[in-house]
Amino acid sequence: MKLPPYTNLRADTAWVIYSVLELGKSSRECLAKAQARHNKQDSAWLQEMAMGVFRHVPQLQIWLRQLLDQPLKGNKKILEHLLLLGFYQQAYSRVSDHAAVSATVDAADVLGGMRLKGLINAVLRNFQRQQLASQTSSDPIVASGLPKWMYKRIAAAYPEQLVNIIDAMNQPAPVWLRVNTRQCSHQKYCKALTEAGINFELSDLHPDAVILLDRLPITTLPGFPQGWFSVQDGAAQLAAPLLSPQPGERVLDCCAAPGGKTAHVLEKQPELAACVALDSEASRLERLTENLNRLQLEAEVICADASTPDSWWDGNQFDRILLDAPCSATGVIRRHPDIRWLRKPADIEALQSLQQRILDALWPTLKPGGTLLYATCSILPEENTLQIQQFLARQQDATLQPMTDSESNDKPGRQILPGEQQMDGFYYARLLKSV
Repeated sequence: MKLPPYTNLRADTAWVIYSVLELGKSSRECLAKAQARHNKQDSAWLQEMAMGVFRHVPQLQIWLRQLLDQPLKGNKKILEHLLLLGFYQQAYSRVSDHAAVSATVDAADVLGGMRLKGLINAVLRNFQRQQLASQTSSDPIVASGLPKWMYKRIAAAYPEQLVNIIDAMNQPAPVWLRVNTRQCSHQKYCKALTEAGINFELSDLHPDAVILLDRLPITTLPGFPQGWFSVQDGAAQLAAPLLSPQPGERVLDCCAAPGGKTAHVLEKQPELAACVALDSEASRLERLTENLNRLQLEAEVICADASTPDSWWDGNQFDRILLDAPCSATGVIRRHPDIRWLRKPADIEALQSLQQRILDALWPTLKPGGTLLYATCSILPEENTLQIQQFLARQQDATLQPMTDSESNDKPGRQILPGEQQMDGFYYARLLKSV
């Protein structure tokens, strides 16, 4: 379905919600199209409302089933998503009830629902009249805002941490910056933020990081055109230090786009013999190249499938490999709430298989004595500890290089959970190839 023919803020928001929940489209792609039709303030509202709906889909759908006698079908289905937006505005946002109802009913016209405006109005008025905003489900799965299968997997893996994980997943993520110390010192950048009146805090674990307390357009921050910083969550900022590249080494960043970790490797170690950034998506590599250019950094960029080295590898082995493997992205749901509805149970098995193929394919490209750092932004054990356990069992010349005292072959790697020290959910395992 195309964008509504006439620009209307709530109609465009409903279109984004419909495109994600019904058509399986990425919110990033849909938001970019919808927001291009609106000014900055309205664009921010559109994103806030859509992301809010994605965080509360189970509860919103319960209310919808209570108030709508029969589901809408065909090209009228989008009006159900307009109603979800109307419920969200009344139950969870700062929008007044009157504005939420009247503006939402008006949006039905733009979405081809002129004859159903009375129905939309009646449903929203009944929502108010029955005070449903104060009647939320006591079911923990509904309250989590997650699909049932995902909730059950997380609950099984982390029974003691479940409440904190769910809470973190439903909070907006903080904005982390990583200062490009090849262009600007950390002290100098903090001074620039202070002089600009921008509030921030620091992290003891991240010497190059700044956590913004004010939400501002990234391109308006001090030093953006000069490449003084990158936007990168604290968990992702651990990759380059854990990889620990040394002067004169050849480094491969695999599945590298959009290039945050590639840039950090180059910033941490400017004396590499080579840094190769590999990704299979050409459009994402364009963003990587743009980011490197802004940061005034250089890497060899290759568009190819990591699981088939014969198509791109020249036979010259790497000293260090960073594999940021394709994954479920369950660790970054707070940053991308639509992930919970785009992922399906069958995806996990497919991703496990892909991760295994890439790991096995890359291992021969690593020098004896070399290090491979495996990373995902997932919190599911199947993609993390279990994946590495199986790899160590298959590869006799691979040994675990612990990053923490609690690691062992039975429990390899470090799992960061969402919200831990303000970071996204992330997993790392460091593997050493025998000489």
